[in-house]
Amino acid sequence: MNSTAPASKKALILGAGIGGLMTALFLQEQGWDIVIYEKKQELSEFGAGLVLAANALHVLDKLGLAEKVKQAGARVGKADIRSWQGKAITAVPVDQQAALYGTYSYLIHRAKLQGILVEHLNERATLHMNKRLIALEQAEQSVAVRFEDGTEDTGHILIGADGIHSQAASMLFGRSELRYSGFKALRGITPYKDQCYLTEIGGGFEAWGKGKRFGFSQIGENQVFWFAAINAAQGAEIVHKKEFVLKQLEGWHDPIEDVIRATEENSILVHDIYDRKPLARWSIGRVTLLGDAAHPMLPNLGQGGAQAMEDAYVLTDRLADVDVNSSDAIRAAFTEYEKIRMPRVYQVVRHSRRMARLVQMSNPLGMVLRNQLLSRLPAKLQIKQLDGLLGHRV
Repeated sequence: MNSTAPASKKALILGAGIGGLMTALFLQEQGWDIVIYEKKQELSEFGAGLVLAANALHVLDKLGLAEKVKQAGARVGKADIRSWQGKAITAVPVDQQAALYGTYSYLIHRAKLQGILVEHLNERATLHMNKRLIALEQAEQSVAVRFEDGTEDTGHILIGADGIHSQAASMLFGRSELRYSGFKALRGITPYKDQCYLTEIGGGFEAWGKGKRFGFSQIGENQVFWFAAINAAQGAEIVHKKEFVLKQLEGWHDPIEDVIRATEENSILVHDIYDRKPLARWSIGRVTLLGDAAHPMLPNLGQGGAQAMEDAYVLTDRLADVDVNSSDAIRAAFTEYEKIRMPRVYQVVRHSRRMARLVQMSNPLGMVLRNQLLSRLPAKLQIKQLDGLLGHRV
């Protein structure tokens, strides 16, 4: 591979997900040339809902995109937690949180957010699809990559934002074993109206059962996003997704079965849910990792996208005035990025795993005690427990 350093400062980014695109947007503001390589053939129209809490919206605001994203999504104006029969357990104090942080949380279709970010790439950024990394090679002043189709490129740095199955992470540190959560997630988006959760209010509910959970939220444009988290053996195949989830949630309170029936079979996503034991480092030489490539987490706190956004800002802020021809300067910037981000993000990984044990509980006595405890938890204490997460500003 040709490892000659480019003339102007140039960053290669693997992955056109939320983290990769946010990184590109921050770097282009600093005058970098950016080339993004995405392994998928196209930016999908399908996807799931993504919750953006105050900490994520704060990062988007640094790019001037927070209001645009809010308009494209739906405000979380209501967030109830119930039993599977419909009995109230608790409600998230969303109005008080909004007063504290200056914004409500918003839910948006992941593909729609991705589209907004792509739309704001300028002439400094180039996006290539259907590019599978097969090799990377570092020199004193550059890093070179080669893809499955035979194409090659060279930049001053390489940022692996290529998700939980990151090729960049494997090439840096070897293939590390993912940790199965114990549950599968089925997710869908469908047009649906419910009088309890009108579009102008926004938000939704979660219903908790024995080793099962269902969530429902407004996502804008009279659509709702729903998910079902079902305790199941790792790798168990589901052929008929709608039939499976309807059987698992048979008899659950309205409108759960109706929402699932309203969803097209081929738009329902199903995944085994994993995280990974924390890595001791994310960087070697001129290559570093970001988002799920660095720290995949379980989705129970809704922070995967937000933490990738925080990564993007902190990393690019460290790179703002770096001498790209100095390997020592690049390594120092990456080390500082890790020092700032690792303690916070690994706390979120641990908290998400603890939350999984709580919300996917299948012990009947434990479920009763959990529900009673949550029903008595004051709003002030709920806010305090999540303040370090949602109120954080990078």
